[in-house]
Amino acid sequence: MSASKWSFGDRVTHADRPEWGEGEITAIQPIIVEGRPSHRLTIRFERAGIKKLATSVANIKPAGDQAPVAGPASAEPEINLDDNELAAKLERMPEDAIDPFISLEKRFEFTLKLYRFSDQGGSLLDWAAMQTGLADPLTRFLRHDLEMHFAKFRRNLDRHTGALASQVSRQSKQTLRDIADKAPNEGQQALRRILAKR
Repeated sequence: MSASKWSFGDRVTHADRPEWGEGEITAIQPIIVEGRPSHRLTIRFERAGIKKLATSVANIKPAGDQAPVAGPASAEPEINLDDNELAAKLERMPEDAIDPFISLEKRFEFTLKLYRFSDQGGSLLDWAAMQTGLADPLTRFLRHDLEMHFAKFRRNLDRHTGALASQVSRQSKQTLRDIADKAPNEGQQALRRILAKR
């Protein structure tokens, strides 16, 4: 079994679930996943509680490796931002959806995954935490304000999804279908709705 690059007490984030916030590794267990050596990490996340994740499957990164827009920051420098700057962050596309150094296909996949958020319940707070990096967005915003910013974000997301879908389709209609087939149900429904308007 290979040595783990993770240690007890390491601060980490789940790159595919930045809304969970930072987590601390509380246990490491060697395991075999699909015939390959891996490790099961027990991580206590700030916003998601305790999760057990296999390192070969989960996209676990050291806490400092996340882009500030795509995930929460460790020291919460966002507390020093004024309300207008935080509001702008809420409505902006995350860096992984727009970064030109990330392949078009990966940006499109990431963008479709953003449709997992809604303006209901905990999903709204998870979205706001991901966008701002605040552990508790309700310390700076009223729920009604978050709902208004989410509506603007969703309109921006629809426009961005449409633009990416057009670019991917120009390159390969099959690639567009393949990415859409792997997307979460919410992303597939949004893509169908957006493409139907064209």
